[in-house]
Amino acid sequence: MHVFDDLTAISKQAKNRSILGLFSDANRVHDFSLSAADFFLDYSKQNITEEEFTFLMNMAENAGLEEKIKAMFSGERINNTENRGVLHTLLRAPNAEKYRVLGEKATEVIETERHMQSIVAGVHSGQLLSASSKKYTDVLAIGIGGSYYGIKVGLSALKPFQVNNFNVHIVANVDGDALVEKLNLLDAETTLVVVISKTFTTQETLLNASAVKEWMLKSSSAKQAIAQQWFAVSSNVEKATAFGIGKNNILPMWDWVGGRFSLWSAVGLPLALAIGNENFQCLKQGAYEVDVHFQTAPFDKNMPVIMAMIGIWNRNGLQYPSLAILPYAHSLRALPGYLQQTDMESNGKSVSINGEKLPWLTAPIVFGQEGTNSQHAFMQLMHQSDDIIPTDFIIALNGSSGYTEHHKVLVANCFAQSEALMQGKSLAQVERELEQSGLSSAEVAKLAPHKTMKGNTPSNTLVLQSLTPKAFGALLALYEHKVFVQGVIWQLNSFDQWGVELGKELGQKILQSMSHSQHENLSASTKLLINKFLAGSA
Repeated sequence: MHVFDDLTAISKQAKNRSILGLFSDANRVHDFSLSAADFFLDYSKQNITEEEFTFLMNMAENAGLEEKIKAMFSGERINNTENRGVLHTLLRAPNAEKYRVLGEKATEVIETERHMQSIVAGVHSGQLLSASSKKYTDVLAIGIGGSYYGIKVGLSALKPFQVNNFNVHIVANVDGDALVEKLNLLDAETTLVVVISKTFTTQETLLNASAVKEWMLKSSSAKQAIAQQWFAVSSNVEKATAFGIGKNNILPMWDWVGGRFSLWSAVGLPLALAIGNENFQCLKQGAYEVDVHFQTAPFDKNMPVIMAMIGIWNRNGLQYPSLAILPYAHSLRALPGYLQQTDMESNGKSVSINGEKLPWLTAPIVFGQEGTNSQHAFMQLMHQSDDIIPTDFIIALNGSSGYTEHHKVLVANCFAQSEALMQGKSLAQVERELEQSGLSSAEVAKLAPHKTMKGNTPSNTLVLQSLTPKAFGALLALYEHKVFVQGVIWQLNSFDQWGVELGKELGQKILQSMSHSQHENLSASTKLLINKFLAGSA
């Protein structure tokens, strides 16, 4: 019998329990909420009691979580399938901590940070000019996956902190239409390009980079445009220089920084160019403060641990397969997609860290959208289908637009949705309301079933004071650590992604088949689709 059997047994009593009924305890809100790293977390609307919460904290302790946290922060090779450490957190730590963990190798990390800061300062001051001696107006970042999502969510989240009206664009999709859309906005003589690829062999990134290179050489009169205006973030200096990028314009990547955790490295250069060095340092500072909290707070007062273990309770105890991320902030509209990768690429696995088949379910299906748009879309299903979808609501107390009434309505909607998901509306309530509105008994009987809502949907509400660079950095770190904790509990490796690699391998094979008309080891379906493409006819 394993601990998940105990979890299943203890959670049975919660299946038919009313969350609203738990609020008969006058201290519930106080007992099931906490403040940390400038956040306030209200998890009192979760379907959990004090006894069950204690069980979860003991579960974390018995899983050796404290030792696993120390192992990650000290650089042990916890990514065992790739024999790597996991040290993205070190990139936002003080230099003394870098030296403590990396020794003299920390010098390269610190020098890279300084190099990155000098690029940002030079571009903003006008000291770093294009090959045509013009001041830069735009940056085009080329990457995909982890080399894309962090920049994307950061650019939208921190748009109010953008400096000098400097525009940053991203090309990730290997779709010519997306590339054309971006290039139409740019002037080749005032555009700085950043190519992000650890190996400098990523198919989509190199295809886009080659097309942009051709465009720039045709559009710019300067012969040194590629060598001077292009920067690379890569561990493959040889390939980057062969492409034409100046050696001094290449910033390193390290194998102990996974793609989906790489925003804190030189991968964040496009974001730093958008918001400036000071704001980028604030971003790191916010994340570092969460790192410290995560390492030092007792589990029952530890925000990432609490969010993680409640997620375990909902996924494995109450057996809810999904998690909705609902940021009530237009600037956080890209966050659900970012957290899909953070969560599902990290923990979407069914094999243990030792290579054994896991007997329990792991990562939930993560989805979401900004509020209040979500209320007029998929939240219909959340209210009235039989599926219960645990939800994280995210809200800032202070808006940045200056439209105070708009923000007040936004906050009210956020709080109302969490309450509505919990309370629901019974048939008796609906019938009473309809009768009071003057409908006949026949009309009430006909309409009432359509207006009932199941309620009893658990949720967290995460409250920020304001969405600043520091708060945003803390927010990303909070979810990083939550996902790490869940990986420890599920006994898997959260830091590899072999499923992604399979898609890359098959993509290359099918591309070769398109060129050579060889369809070996492919299904009849895929062969048919390839032939349709080659014939150019549906």
